[in-house]
Amino acid sequence: MAGLDGQRILLGVSGGIAAYKSAELLRRLQDAGAEVRVVMTASALHFVGATTFQALSRFPVRSSLWDEAAEAAMSHIELARWATRILVAPATANVVAKLAQGRANDLLSTLCLASEAPVMLAPAMNRVMWAHPATRANVATLQARGVEFIGPGEGDQACGETGAGRLLEPHQIVEAVRAACVPPRLAGRRVLVSAGPTFEDIDPVRFIGNRSSGKMGFAVAVAARAMGAEVTLVAGPVTLPTPAGVRRIDVRRAAQMRDAILSELPGHDVYLGAAAVADYAPAETLPQKIKKSGETLRIDLVRTADILAEVAAHPKRPRLVVGFAAETQDMEGYARDKLLRKGLDLIAANDVARAGQGFESDDNALSVFWRDGRHDIAHGPKPRVARDLLALVADHLEAKA
Repeated sequence: MAGLDGQRILLGVSGGIAAYKSAELLRRLQDAGAEVRVVMTASALHFVGATTFQALSRFPVRSSLWDEAAEAAMSHIELARWATRILVAPATANVVAKLAQGRANDLLSTLCLASEAPVMLAPAMNRVMWAHPATRANVATLQARGVEFIGPGEGDQACGETGAGRLLEPHQIVEAVRAACVPPRLAGRRVLVSAGPTFEDIDPVRFIGNRSSGKMGFAVAVAARAMGAEVTLVAGPVTLPTPAGVRRIDVRRAAQMRDAILSELPGHDVYLGAAAVADYAPAETLPQKIKKSGETLRIDLVRTADILAEVAAHPKRPRLVVGFAAETQDMEGYARDKLLRKGLDLIAANDVARAGQGFESDDNALSVFWRDGRHDIAHGPKPRVARDLLALVADHLEAKA
């Protein structure tokens, strides 16, 4: 399988039983046209020997920062500059945690921090470790920084358990690397993304909000940046880290989000409105906390501005305006109505009533509609769904050229 010609891949091998698959992965990367050099952690050397990787790659295998011969010329910096892409396979829970924390206490973690090359991690660990909240938080942190995860797969594990955490097969990893190395189809484009909820204050203590985590919008921003776009992200109140290379504007209320988006709009080629903007806000925000009194409490709400419709009708409208629709019933009917009523080019709809996708989830599935077409993006991790969506956006931009 070709497709990696000219790629210089630094293959990191960390200490898990799945490290035995890394030798086949190395050979398949070479068969696809890549030049590969290998860095192993000290733990990896307990599972597989360096000699095998040295013979296959035809380059010395590095495993220590304290190699006097190599480090006399700052070899780790040379390696960091040499790589066009860093691939860690297997990536253990320990490696994921170290990279999320920005630690650099061995050669592999130091290279990941010292290189400007994209980083891809192929996790391999026990299913409980993969599902642990600490691991999930570390994965989310790295994804927000632009690190791409390949897998893990599901199935039988070396520990005797069954579940998510298996290293994907070498051919699957190579295919993911090949897909990530496609030309930057949004190079030279300016993309504006809105993400997260808005909070509409009732008093200094309470607000009206929604369950949007911002993960989908942030994944869209990361995907657009990875495809070469200049990206501005208008974010509601979320705790996600700013994606690498993305300019971020933080807002809280719908009115603030509207002002920020309309101010940034001129000169952008694409607007993707992934934010879950409040449709209504309190007519008045009280200066003091409302005290509990009667059995009921009435709060008057007023409509907020329709940001998406304003963007679509704006005299400096982007070439492509993409809306989002989170629905719980008749998804296509409501999405197509919104598409036509607001004058959008595309609308990405998802069924948030389905378990395991949409709000607060790490996964999603989208059905994208336009006036005379539809494209379904299969259920999967939000970063992958975002990449598929941006590929469709690129298709439509190129069709408009």
